[in-house]
Amino acid sequence: MADKNLGWFGIARLGLVQTSLGAIVVLTTSTINRVMIVELSFLAIIPGLLVAWHYALQVLRPRWGHGSDNGGKRTPWIIGGMAVLAFGGLLAAVSVWLAASLFWAGIALAAIAFTLIGIGVGAAGTSLLVLLAETVEQERRGAAATVVWTMMIAGFILTTVLAGHFLDPFSLTRLVVVAAAVTLTAFVVSTCAVWGIENAHIKKTAAKPASEKINFNAALKDVWQDKDARRFAIFIFSSMLAYSAQDLILEPFAGFIFNFTPGQSTSLSGTQNTGVLIGMLVVGFASSFAGRAKILTLRNWTVFGCLCSAVALIGLVAAAKLGETWPLKLNVFALGFFNGMFAVAAIGSMFSAAAGQTSREGIRMGLFGASQAIAFAAGGFLGTVIVDILKFLTHSNSISYGTVFGLEAALFIYSALLALRLGGRDVATVNPFVLAAQHDLG
Repeated sequence: MADKNLGWFGIARLGLVQTSLGAIVVLTTSTINRVMIVELSFLAIIPGLLVAWHYALQVLRPRWGHGSDNGGKRTPWIIGGMAVLAFGGLLAAVSVWLAASLFWAGIALAAIAFTLIGIGVGAAGTSLLVLLAETVEQERRGAAATVVWTMMIAGFILTTVLAGHFLDPFSLTRLVVVAAAVTLTAFVVSTCAVWGIENAHIKKTAAKPASEKINFNAALKDVWQDKDARRFAIFIFSSMLAYSAQDLILEPFAGFIFNFTPGQSTSLSGTQNTGVLIGMLVVGFASSFAGRAKILTLRNWTVFGCLCSAVALIGLVAAAKLGETWPLKLNVFALGFFNGMFAVAAIGSMFSAAAGQTSREGIRMGLFGASQAIAFAAGGFLGTVIVDILKFLTHSNSISYGTVFGLEAALFIYSALLALRLGGRDVATVNPFVLAAQHDLG
């Protein structure tokens, strides 16, 4: 239980952990992914499987959350997870350097590296969210989500800009040096950022003696039997599946239907991400009025964001049919904007759904995080598979892409209905200022 609520400076400090986490993840899933495919001419399925494996490991998040519940402390799990993540990020760069001359040895090392990345993200990320949920008062949980995920996006941007600068002129050795600098800096920053916060803001809780520790399977079963927790986990999976299914098909869609060049389609993704960020900030700003307008609850923002995201996706269905006469950029910006609203509200609700459950915060947050990660892993994959199958059957880009967008819209509507049924006190009534990101969200 929080002894003293965390202030804005403390929230920003924890945001630096998310910035550091995002810096390592984007280096491995973006830069190293590109080097494998372009510079080393690997099949795209190789980095694709590695990234999917790191997501798949997130199914273990409840186990890591349970470990921090029994241990009575979140900080060791955050620092330990960041250490594992940093080492995995460095090994990923070394594996690329090794694969250039010893292919199978490099791939084996990459498999180990991405295993460590998945474990590190899950262990550190789960306990970080629980620590936020435990130390931030209800009225600030949405705002805390906005701050923390905005800082993670900043980590994405800062790393890509700086790493891109120092990687030129490119060499595999330079890649390893840059990766070492990024991972070491991220670990040091995150350790300094989290150090002392838990002791200052959480009443000290001793680790439970072996006789009092709850078996993981029993604890997970207990949480799953909680109707609100189960509904929220299903909602997270459904909504994040809808959120992520267009990740790998939006740019090809713009190329096939609107004849966008690679540069134009990349810019389109930037337009979408700009919309996401603005949507998050709008919800955050609205929290200033939450005390006077009870309608501004996390659940209401979630429902609104889901429904409007569905409308934007129906617009993309129309775009697939009408082609270049449709205002695609405006449509994609709107999709990002409403995605940002929904995602930030969902993350804030996640804090509320996990907080206040004695001895169960970690495993509950782990369950929600696992639902999100599995949805992200499945979403991108299923989106591409459905497009490929429909292309084979119909020989039509319009039908193929339009069908996937339509299915996403239906999932968002279903998710909105699920959100309306979330009856937990905290989820229903917390006033927000919200944020979100994902991409693992790392």
